[in-house]
Amino acid sequence: MVRMTTISRSVLRQVRRDTPACARVVHLNNAGAALMPTPVYAAITAHLALERDVGGYEAAERADEEIAAAYRSVAALVCASERNIAIVPHSTAAFAQALAAFDFNVGDRIVTSEADYVSHQLMLLALSERRGVEIVRAANGSDGVVDPDDVKRLAAHPRCRLVSICWIPTNSGLVQDVHAVGRICRQIGVPYLVDACQAVGQVPIDVAALQCDFLTATARKFLRGPRGIGFLYVSNWVLDHQLYPSTIDTRGARWTADDAFALVDSARRFEHWEFPYALVLGLGAAADYALRVGVEPASTRARSLAARLRSLLARVQGWCVLDDRPNASATVSVSLGSFDPQHALALLQRAGFNASVTFHEWARFAMGRAGVDAALRLSPHYYNTEDEIDRFVVTLKDFAKEK
Repeated sequence: MVRMTTISRSVLRQVRRDTPACARVVHLNNAGAALMPTPVYAAITAHLALERDVGGYEAAERADEEIAAAYRSVAALVCASERNIAIVPHSTAAFAQALAAFDFNVGDRIVTSEADYVSHQLMLLALSERRGVEIVRAANGSDGVVDPDDVKRLAAHPRCRLVSICWIPTNSGLVQDVHAVGRICRQIGVPYLVDACQAVGQVPIDVAALQCDFLTATARKFLRGPRGIGFLYVSNWVLDHQLYPSTIDTRGARWTADDAFALVDSARRFEHWEFPYALVLGLGAAADYALRVGVEPASTRARSLAARLRSLLARVQGWCVLDDRPNASATVSVSLGSFDPQHALALLQRAGFNASVTFHEWARFAMGRAGVDAALRLSPHYYNTEDEIDRFVVTLKDFAKEK
């Protein structure tokens, strides 16, 4: 079978039919939360109805096979085994669980990048303040991407315990060379954590090629799943070395004696017992939908739409596209000069366009270099159309003239 690298017109028509909101809104906020397709919504609401009719515990028992299938679907999405997948409330919780697998001490080192997500930066700073962990950020190369050679230099420190790199940041179209960093971490034997929150559903993922030990993701962004659910990939190396989070509960271990416990032999040791099973099934349905559409053709189309958007915005005098670079992701950030992006967002929403605003405090290094306090963040996905992109830019320009 020939692998599709683009989305055909017929597939585009179908995915837009599967997304009723497309008839009411132009959604350019997929880096925040994408529009759910009908099969995802149906999986969630069907299980909620079952909980209403028979009870929460009983509904989970009846849906046991569907829940197991959700794990298999998520695993297939990142080319992993079901054994290596933990389902968690969101990507930040996944990141916290990964950190909780390490007993950090004073003088230990964590290597990260300037582009890492604000919540993750805060967690690392808290480890520095509370545990005396040294947090070092690798330098960027001339292309603005974290320099793998500098990661190697910093991670070669004898007390380096972890390398943590964000694949695609929240504020821009930057795409980090996470594969090169993975090769380095494997070479020097340092555990490697990849934040794939903005990558999952937007770019194809193969955890073996990444050579990562942890990968964090959420359902709500480019994967088009529900809010309040995500997953954590955990490598066999982590499991075989008996690493587990300090917050382990009955999901991750058995109480085998008064003063002893035994870990489960899978990534589920990183889960907690209580689950919103309707959202778990929604996550599985979102993974299935992404696999049916094809992540590679979805990625090609989303990036093509983002490139069109960058090109149109760059032509407007006084505006500055902050992430116009080769191999950019589907997230576009633009400074509107004297036009306040928050005011622009309010006007756009009233006109039927969804977008968001990114702030300096969420990406201090990148926004600081750009010299802006806030920017309009736009993130098309494969179900958007070229006409929607064109109409958006015309509308935004008209609002700017009237301000």
